[in-house]
Amino acid sequence: MASFSVPLQFLLLLLLARAVYSSSDYLIGVGSYDITGPAADVNMMGYANSDQIASGIHFRLRARAFIVSDPQGNRVAFVNLDACMASQIVTIKLLERLKARYGDVYTEKNVAISGIHTHAGPGGYLQYVTYIVTSLGFVRQSFDVLVDGIEQSIIQAHQTLRPGSVFVNKGDLLDAGVNRSPSSYLNNPAAERSKYKYNVDKEMTLLKFVDSELGPIGSFNWFATHGTSMSRTNSLISGDNKGAAARFMEDWFEANGQKKNSDSLRQIPRRVSTIVSDLSRNYSKLLDIAASFKSSRGQRVAKSLDAKVRVRNGSKRRFVSAFCQSNCGDVSPNTLGTFCIDTGLPCDFNHSTCNGKNELCYGRGPGYPDEFESTRIIGEKQFKMAVELYNKASEKLQGKIGYQHAYIDFSKLEVTVPKAGGGSETVKTCPAAMGFGFAAGTTDGPGAFDFKQGDDKGNAFWRVVRNVLRTPGPEQVQCQKPKPILLDTGEMKTPYDWAPSILPIQILRIGQLVILSVPGEFTTMAGRRLRDAVKSYLISLDNKEFGNNLHVVIAGLTNTYSQYIATFEEYEVQRYEGASTLYGPHTLTAYIQEFKKLATALVNGQTLPRGPQPPDLLDKQISLLTPVVVDSTPLGVSFGDVKADVPPKSTFRRGQQVNATFWSGCPRNDLMTEGSFAVVETLRDGGKWVPVYDDDDFSLKFKWSRPEKLSPESHATVEWRIPESAVAGVYRIRHYGASKSLFGSISSFSGSSSAFVVV
Repeated sequence: MASFSVPLQFLLLLLLARAVYSSSDYLIGVGSYDITGPAADVNMMGYANSDQIASGIHFRLRARAFIVSDPQGNRVAFVNLDACMASQIVTIKLLERLKARYGDVYTEKNVAISGIHTHAGPGGYLQYVTYIVTSLGFVRQSFDVLVDGIEQSIIQAHQTLRPGSVFVNKGDLLDAGVNRSPSSYLNNPAAERSKYKYNVDKEMTLLKFVDSELGPIGSFNWFATHGTSMSRTNSLISGDNKGAAARFMEDWFEANGQKKNSDSLRQIPRRVSTIVSDLSRNYSKLLDIAASFKSSRGQRVAKSLDAKVRVRNGSKRRFVSAFCQSNCGDVSPNTLGTFCIDTGLPCDFNHSTCNGKNELCYGRGPGYPDEFESTRIIGEKQFKMAVELYNKASEKLQGKIGYQHAYIDFSKLEVTVPKAGGGSETVKTCPAAMGFGFAAGTTDGPGAFDFKQGDDKGNAFWRVVRNVLRTPGPEQVQCQKPKPILLDTGEMKTPYDWAPSILPIQILRIGQLVILSVPGEFTTMAGRRLRDAVKSYLISLDNKEFGNNLHVVIAGLTNTYSQYIATFEEYEVQRYEGASTLYGPHTLTAYIQEFKKLATALVNGQTLPRGPQPPDLLDKQISLLTPVVVDSTPLGVSFGDVKADVPPKSTFRRGQQVNATFWSGCPRNDLMTEGSFAVVETLRDGGKWVPVYDDDDFSLKFKWSRPEKLSPESHATVEWRIPESAVAGVYRIRHYGASKSLFGSISSFSGSSSAFVVV
């Protein structure tokens, strides 16, 4: 009898699992991993400003992933990056790793990698020349941390796959984005514009992931607004407004989203104070305790991942929340409008200039003139909208998991377009090229010299400069009209390709949700046309399957990057977005045509040809970024020693700022991945110091600097703006870093400030 007990128990477990699985429809899993990257010396990606060099951290960047699988094993994986955009070479190398680990489970067809479009992350991780000029070429650290982080987030999601359900909800967020090219939008047909109340999309679509046993494990949402709350002069790594929203929501869930009888609150020590029970009676005792802890000398520490200090312990299962990007091409988070910095007057409507100069026209965020406050406000608006949708999400995704993918050569694609007088004709897209209006930049980050948006003529001087690099031929000039070509990037091949020609397009399906993965920034109206065209086409193909309640979202900046996609009418105006639409006036029509092919294959279960393969240019990359040579300190000073301490017997209130500066080494020596450069500790019973805030908190800034540009000496300043939620008690600031010797060895160190009191 006993010999049958184990098989019988196993059979019962299988039956129980099947019962749970059938009630939840899907297997679901989420994951998250640090992708902050080099916090010093590296040019930031987004504004193409060569002077915008990283020198610290506002808060950390992460890759956040979800996987959904059906009972047959069909699955999709979506990864949201706190990065400016996805990269073709990152995608290629990530897929190679997944194939080596999982075989054909995760491929280019069912894996999507999407960027939130922060302009405050390290650059140098794309493979085409245009996008790495300002970063002095390819930056291996930026590239490696992304590939590693994406892989780890997918591994986490895969390893935690369990029966669960996915719910969808939608709602309008009205004050988190404005159209930064309104004159371009107005060139779209009046009849089309009349169908929409606003000149930007206001709808947020949210997915809520609920484990059948553990409860909620994550949420992902799509909403269109640029990651440009942080300005082109900011030098602190930041996830901008979407990264901030993700941090706010994950912390909100840890504090409020779990069962009240759980230990979750006790696991976040910043909410607990035990050292002094009655502050009003024991304030002097707190001061005495703080005075007994002077700043420590710098000391060596272990380099292992386990030794790294962070507040949010990654060893336990955590709630993962991602704020994904959509058709943000012409949507700015700088909602107060655009103004001339010399006069304070509104900028010119058609060209966004001030007395003819684009350099003086800037958009203002809601926290103007404080960009950190603007980031907080726009992030908080998205966070609050997401919480509302999350709490009310009741529509369950049910049905098939599906996906389709194709590589398309957009440099010479035949496209069928309607004729003005009726009928249709066949035209072609063009090799990539950027117009003069591209160099003018936008009101989020103006360009330089005498360029301006809306320039459909160009000028003779810059044509001469352009021709030094490459003179576009008559066929290319004709194809790109009315764009005057400033850079003929699609035909520039020295030292290797300047721009992509072959692009991935992709459809992911989870029940009644369809995600359109696009490799660029669609403008508001371009996104509407693509979304509506695919939605109506899917319904026409199978009304029974899709006619009831189909949700279609655009995931922008996904799998690779190819700049902007404007409508035909917006392209004619040649503001920044039209001038940055690489493949000519029929680019959007080409996307709609090719996505309909994917939609047909999705419905019919066809296998499409892969198409031409994008190049792998990793071995051709050039890097001119100088490596860290050596770190040093003055005689008698150790790495980690305090240079500028917190004043003795200091008392601070919530809302005030505490600073401490340390002798440090270059942050490129150790990226502190899944760790922290800066930590605020609080004193517990028994004299134990416990980390309660770190450089992944919005309230703390880690700033790194050299006294002189080529100096081997450097300083790390930690600024802590004490949040209203901080608990009264004794605190100190600690810095972790790494130094490089003249012989190339790396040593980790730490040091702490004197203690102080928060009341």
